[in-house]
This record gives sequence, C-alpha cells and structure tokens, in this order.
Amino acid sequence: MQTTRDLHALTFDVFGTCVDWRSGIAAEARRLGSLAGVRADWERLADAWRALYMPSMDRVRRGELPWTNFDRLHRVSLDQVLRETGAEGFDDAGREELTSAWERLPAWPDAAPGLARLAQRFTVTTLSNGNRSQQAALIRFAGLPFQRLMSAEDFRHYKPDPEVYLGAAR
Repeated sequence: MQTTRDLHALTFDVFGTCVDWRSGIAAEARRLGSLAGVRADWERLADAWRALYMPSMDRVRRGELPWTNFDRLHRVSLDQVLRETGAEGFDDAGREELTSAWERLPAWPDAAPGLARLAQRFTVTTLSNGNRSQQAALIRFAGLPFQRLMSAEDFRHYKPDPEVYLGAAR
C-alpha cells in the first residue's frame, strides 16, 4: 500500500487552478484596448478566447495542424475572437502583445502560499498545456514557487492525452 511517504513530486495544472485566467485576460485586453482605441466587452472576449482552447488543441490532435505550441494556438484563435467580439482594431503588434497576456495572469490568493507549503515536503511542478517559455514567464509574474516546469510541449501532446501523464510520471 502506498502512502504519501512514497510521493516525491506533485504536478499542478496552471490555468484556472493556480491563476485567474478570466480576470487577467479581461484586464489585459481592457488595458491594451484602451491604448489602441478599441472598445469591447472584455469579459466576453476572455470567455470566447478560452472557449477555443479545446478546439485548437483538437486540430493538432487530428493532424490538421502540425505540433503547434500554445502561444501560437492562442494567437491564431485570437483573430477569430476579435472578429466575433467586434474588437478588430488591434494591429499585429497589439495582437502579439494581447497573446502574451497569457504570461501576465494573477495568481489566486492561496496559490503561492499553498504551493510554498507543499514545496517544503515535495517537489512542486507545473503540468500544463502552456508552452515552457509561457509558463516560465507566468510563474515569475504571478510569483508562484514552482520548482520545475513540465509542459505539453515536452511530450508534443496536449492534456488529456495519456502521453502527457505517462511522460510526467517518468
């Protein structure tokens, strides 16, 4: 019988689990929209963008797209979201900056203290669909005390594909 004494590392999802993607994306879109003179329902934009999360990854899974990291999937789906929400006034540089908003999301208030407490006993690591550079920037921004990063990018599969979990266990 296994006990917690047998555990050495804990993996965590990041988006939604450790950080508040919805308010963070809406706030960054509002800020960047203000700079670009674009007005929109920023919460609706955040929700619509996140709604394309699974369909984007499914395109990679079905082979419609080659392996594509999460930043690029977000960037491609952003154009669709901007059209659908009437917020197309962003130029290319603004769209790239908005895509990088996924690196600037606020941590939930209990995330950093909880992870720090767990890190006293275990190695705490991400296990995210976000790419490695995106995760590194995000955990710095959010002040999350992860000791290691694991990404779908490492396995060239997206969660919930078993290759991600089997790779993490190895």
